[in-house]
This record gives sequence, C-alpha cells and structure tokens, in this order.
Amino acid sequence: MSSSVIPPTPSALDYAAEGDRPLIPAAEDPIALFAAWMAQARATEPNDSNAMSLATVDADGRPDVRIVLLKGVDEAGFTFFTNLESTKAVQLAASPVAALAFHWKSQRRQVRVRGSVTRVTDAEADAYFASRAAQSRISAIASDQSRPLADRAVFEQRIAEISAIYGDDKDIPRPPHWGGFRLAPLEIEFWQDQSFRMHDRLRFYRKDAGGWATVRLYP
Repeated sequence: MSSSVIPPTPSALDYAAEGDRPLIPAAEDPIALFAAWMAQARATEPNDSNAMSLATVDADGRPDVRIVLLKGVDEAGFTFFTNLESTKAVQLAASPVAALAFHWKSQRRQVRVRGSVTRVTDAEADAYFASRAAQSRISAIASDQSRPLADRAVFEQRIAEISAIYGDDKDIPRPPHWGGFRLAPLEIEFWQDQSFRMHDRLRFYRKDAGGWATVRLYP
C-alpha cells in the first residue's frame, strides 16, 4: 500500500499554527477529572463521545480490542453493556481484567484505564435495558452476537418475528444473555497533545492503603 494515504508528519509551521494547549491540572480525583473531560468532549465531538476501546485477552493470552460505549462512570468504575455470550464477555468471564482507551480528537486528548472487571447486578442491567429504544432491545434479543451468520436475511427475519410479538411495547424484557460489566480502575492515565510531540501525561494509580497517587510521565 502506498504511504501517500498516511497523513504527513506535521511541520514546524503546522505546530506553530496550532500552539500549545493547557497542561493537565494536578488533580487529586481522577474520576472527577475524567467527568470534566467527558463533558468537554460531549460538547465538541461530532458523535459518540462515550466511545472507548475495550481490550481483553483470549484463552491463549492474545489481546483482542473493539469499540464499545461507556454507559456509566463513578467511584466504583466504568460500566458498559453487551451480549453475555459475545466474544468479549466470554473472554472477560475467563480473564476478568481489561483495559479501556478513550480518544477525543476534538480535544486532542486520550484517557487510558486498566483494572479488574465484574458483572453488574441484574437490577442495573434491567434498568439500562429498559432505557433503550424498543428496536434496540429487539435487536439485542435477536442477535447471537459474535457467532457466524449465514445470511443477513436470517437476522432480519428473526427481528421481524420478535417485532411482531412485542411491537413498540415498553415492557420488552431483558433476555438472560444480555447484561453489563464494570471495570474497577487500578490505573488511569490522562494524555494531552502538545506541539512537537511534547505531550503532557498524568497517571493515577491506586495506593495500597487506598486512595490515589499520581506521577507525571515523559511523553
């Protein structure tokens, strides 16, 4: 493949035109800092400011990554939902550790998170499932996520059949194969783009006695 499809490295003039951006503040609470960055990204990103890369490992220790949507964050961790029979859910059941990465191009920022993963409660899964549009709930019921699909028409036929049963019913039940996970962070790293690749990085990590410690990192 020709390298011409890859954007060129910025020139000195390109960097000068952009200027520097504010450094990451010396915060004490990474969740509060994350919430502030997410609010800014939500105001400026063209879509899916809550999109994040989720990295897991398979039975052979090989990494696997995909984009999922963050659906909750608090002191307990970062929450997302999925088919519990999907590849990622099977991998998390076998190796309940994961990493997340957010990239907000409009803000020139990244956040990376690593930690352990647990299932959310049925009540949490029920509440979020009920908040989804009817057709999204029907799609979740119909999908054998991550498994082979002989033809798209098979999936569409299954959706049509389930839609005939429920229609726009507000009480479409959560199927037993659908739920959520929460990643409890052990490390959270904030990254802010700066001119000439002199980026700013601030890593939070859990102290043995509880709470958070921080360290600045070279770019």
